[in-house]
Parts: sequence; structure tokens; C-alpha cells
Amino acid sequence: MIYVRGLVKRFGHTVALRGVDLDVSEGESLTVVGPNGAGKTTLIRVLATLSRPTDGEVRIGGLHIARDAVAIRRLIGVASHQPLLYEELSAVENLVFYGRMYGVPRLSQRINDLLELVGLSAQRDEAVCTFSRGMKQRLALARALLHDPRVLLLDEPFTGLDRQAATMLSRVLTDVHASGSRTVVMTTHDLHRGLAMGDHLVILDRGQIVYQARRDDLDAARLDEIYRGLTGD
Repeated sequence: MIYVRGLVKRFGHTVALRGVDLDVSEGESLTVVGPNGAGKTTLIRVLATLSRPTDGEVRIGGLHIARDAVAIRRLIGVASHQPLLYEELSAVENLVFYGRMYGVPRLSQRINDLLELVGLSAQRDEAVCTFSRGMKQRLALARALLHDPRVLLLDEPFTGLDRQAATMLSRVLTDVHASGSRTVVMTTHDLHRGLAMGDHLVILDRGQIVYQARRDDLDAARLDEIYRGLTGD
């Protein structure tokens, strides 16, 4: 579903990604872990067609990210640590706005189902400006899922959440992954969360992959040693 070869991204003299190779199969969940400045957000922005690669090849669903960006955007849903919601609108109004842009069929029922999934049915008509950060993150996830994308891209979705909100978001993401119908790429700086949530784990540092393995092949102690060396903890 996601094919990346030799991905390089430069910003002037700064190299954010240095020859990244990735393969993510359909229905698989990949967690990209790394310290601040590792290149995680840049990777998500490239996959989301928000930033063009400097070099390399990126395909999503067989489509080339440079030539087929518009078509790819219909395949993906994106949520980041900044929810980017319309704060003066209600939860339902936010979802209606995006649903109409994507031409989502049976939109009212789809919205009802997603608000139930993310635990916001009771707050459906409340203004987003009254929501806690965790509630906003869950609504942003509902928005990302609204058009039933084949690929879900999540950039540090747990940033700034308290333990209760993080637990609820984890439960929602677990339900999404359990359906097996979506390919998920999530970035996080939290190694232990990454170990818990992905089929496949990648550690990114200074724009390069320094470790990757499938979940069943991971050595948690070795990973912890590697990650502590990167973060200095």
C-alpha cells in the first residue's frame, strides 16, 4: 500500500530525511518512533502530499505521489498533534463541512457512527472551543476517518494528552486497527507506546532509519537501549 525508496527531503542546507526506505502492506500498522527532530513529521507530510520529496520514489496505493497527489488525497486521512478544527463550530458541523467536501454518502449516518466510535455522541452539538484537548484529538480522528480512507496517517496524536485522554484515544485507535481494513502510519516519540500499537516498528533518527522490525521479532530491551542512546535519557 505504501512504497518508499530513497526518500530525501531537504530544506535549504538542512536534510530532514536521508534515503528512507519503507514498505507498508495493506491493513498493516506501522509506528515510526524517534526523538524530536528525527524527521517524523516531515515523513508524514510527504506521505500526506503536503511536502514534495527532494529525491526518491513514493507511491501510495500504486499512485505516484508527485503525479497523482489529488487522487492520493482521497485515499488518505490525516490527523496530527494540532487538531486544526473550526473551534466556533460544533462537532457535527465540523464533520458536515468536511463530509460535503469529500462527497461522503449517507453523511448523517456516517457522522453518527464516527461520533459513537470516538465517544463524542453526547457532545455532538457543542462548540469545539469548549472541548478538552483529548476531545479535540478524538474529533480530529473522526474527521480523518470520515471519507473511509484506505490509509490513516497520524502524526504524534498523543502529544499534550493527559493519561485518561491518551487511554481513550489508544482504545479508539486499537478499534480502528482491529478492523484490518486500513493501513495506519503513526509517529510518536514514546517508544513504549510504539511497541504497543504497531505491527511494524521503525526508529528514525536524524532523518535515517536506524532500526526496524516486525512486532513479533522485536527485542524490547535492545530497543530501549538503542532509543535511550538517541534521546540521552
